[in-house]
Amino acid sequence: MKVKDHVRVSPSMFGLDLKEAIVNSVREQYTGFISKELGIVIDVLDVTQINDGIIIPGDGANYYETDFELLSYVPEMQEVLPGIVRDVADFGAFVNLGPIDGMIHVSQTMNDFVSVTKEKVLQGKESGRVLKVGDQCVARMVAISYKDRANPKFGLTMRQEGLGKPEWVTEDLSGDKKTRTAK
Repeated sequence: MKVKDHVRVSPSMFGLDLKEAIVNSVREQYTGFISKELGIVIDVLDVTQINDGIIIPGDGANYYETDFELLSYVPEMQEVLPGIVRDVADFGAFVNLGPIDGMIHVSQTMNDFVSVTKEKVLQGKESGRVLKVGDQCVARMVAISYKDRANPKFGLTMRQEGLGKPEWVTEDLSGDKKTRTAK
């Protein structure tokens, strides 16, 4: 993603090469930044242009209008993503999707009545399928909310064919009803 912004270079970085100082400043300011427009900023790829710096009275830093490229992830509705179950709660599971975590409500984990065991395992009543911490899975993004910029919400589902744990997908594709019933 290409961005143009005024970058503040602190006096503590005056001894560095200008480009290096700006890259460091952009990293400090943008890495981990979350917004609807930029998504989740992962890193600075390059600084492509640095214009003349200005000094603002009362601030010892220099400000440079700078063009730079960011590596960011912008989640999209209906996107299918691989993940790993990070935690299980009474209401569902939290799945790590790389730079973000999403939440799968208990009703969206599988096409079955699902209960939560004392060991923090989601278990399907009829299918016998289980979902626990550390399981790999594939989920679809069904809700995105940036209302709280510090803590955006990403809702997921695994109720459709081709989603869920790899063995569920294999079972679904085989069409073997016997495999999908309680074990």
